[in-house]
Amino acid sequence: MADDLLIGVIIDIMLYILYSNQSKRGIFMGERKRDKILGIRTVGMREWAFNKVHYNRYEATPYKALDKLAEDYMFRDVDRIVDFGCGRGRVVFYLHNRFQLPVVGIEANHQTYEEAIENKAVYSLKAKHITAPIEFKYGLAQHYKIDKRDNCFYFFNPFSVHIFRKVVYNILRSVEKDNRTVDLILYYPTHEYKDFLETTPFTIINKIKVPRAIDKKDRFIIYRLNETAWEE
Repeated sequence: MADDLLIGVIIDIMLYILYSNQSKRGIFMGERKRDKILGIRTVGMREWAFNKVHYNRYEATPYKALDKLAEDYMFRDVDRIVDFGCGRGRVVFYLHNRFQLPVVGIEANHQTYEEAIENKAVYSLKAKHITAPIEFKYGLAQHYKIDKRDNCFYFFNPFSVHIFRKVVYNILRSVEKDNRTVDLILYYPTHEYKDFLETTPFTIINKIKVPRAIDKKDRFIIYRLNETAWEE
């Protein structure tokens, strides 16, 4: 009796692992198909070659998450988007293709940056009809000079809160100089990011949960700083 119960448990575990792996393979193939439509290659992960305390591994935002974000956020009101830690450029190409908006990607890993440039070369052949520019810049996020056209900033936990803090302060200084409304889009936000933003003039305007997400952290939180904030 005990042996039969043990065998049953083992079978259940094996079936769970099998179906879980099949699901992951299905998601993996679905991501590749979406990449192919855009003419890019962004699937996979990349750890830093050296132990970079302040930088996280490369991992692209899932397409199903981007689809939900595109439905619930008014990208039409954006002048230019900046993706900090853009990786191979999935968010950049997706938003450029769907909304035909100017997008800037900032990447600190040189190999990953080169792959983004390669993706741009192929993607540009498919998107000749879109006049809005795409720019990729190699360098540290905190060294990027915020342009007065930049009013939407995207983060998928690319670096530590230490660097995030510097980037947000750069944004605030830019807004103080050239008053405008700006948004921060955080995917899978960390407690450190959220705790820091509570000390700034930014306020939460929306929380977007990814459909069928198992992890409650699998969501977007959108923060906004209204141009009137500096007038108060």
